[in-house]
Amino acid sequence: MPQDPIKFQHKVILEWVEFHSSVLDLGCGDGELLSVLTQQKKVNGHGIDINEQAIYDCVKRGLSVSHEDLATGLSEYPDRSFDYVILNQSFQEVRKPDFVLKEAMRVGKKVIVSLPNFAYYAARIQISFRGKVPVTSALPYTWYDTPNLHFLSILDFVEYCNKRGIKIEKSVFTRKDRRVRFFPNLFAEIGFFLLSR
Repeated sequence: MPQDPIKFQHKVILEWVEFHSSVLDLGCGDGELLSVLTQQKKVNGHGIDINEQAIYDCVKRGLSVSHEDLATGLSEYPDRSFDYVILNQSFQEVRKPDFVLKEAMRVGKKVIVSLPNFAYYAARIQISFRGKVPVTSALPYTWYDTPNLHFLSILDFVEYCNKRGIKIEKSVFTRKDRRVRFFPNLFAEIGFFLLSR
């Protein structure tokens, strides 16, 4: 029986997070990842989300969470106050991604970013042959109800990190429930990056 894609994505992040570390999950949603990290890695975790229902869902899971807009920054947190700051499928959804990542890099010793690859071959085919905004398993929304504000590829993000002097310590690329090792900008649906200064 194939693994659930969400669980597989969590497994990638679990591999990178150390036991008993402090974690700030930006755009934590319903808290599923933070809950997994708390149970599996015994992290001291805190989540932030702008969606009120997501906050209620996190509280039901027993998680520490704040209702905040990431676009206003993380000024209440001192430099390097968390071992890991995570932007799991939320980087492309924030209004000011450059500012948010800069703040994440300031607050966290390491930052984990996962993002959907808008240059995935299935998305390219849909645009080229159907002439429509793509809908794939990693991009399941139609154009009028998508939370995604920024459309970037794996290559775009790598180039962005190079320009900003951000070190990519590790990267993993996936499609459904397996890793993609060749031509990830074409064949991967999701890119995961472990970042540091």
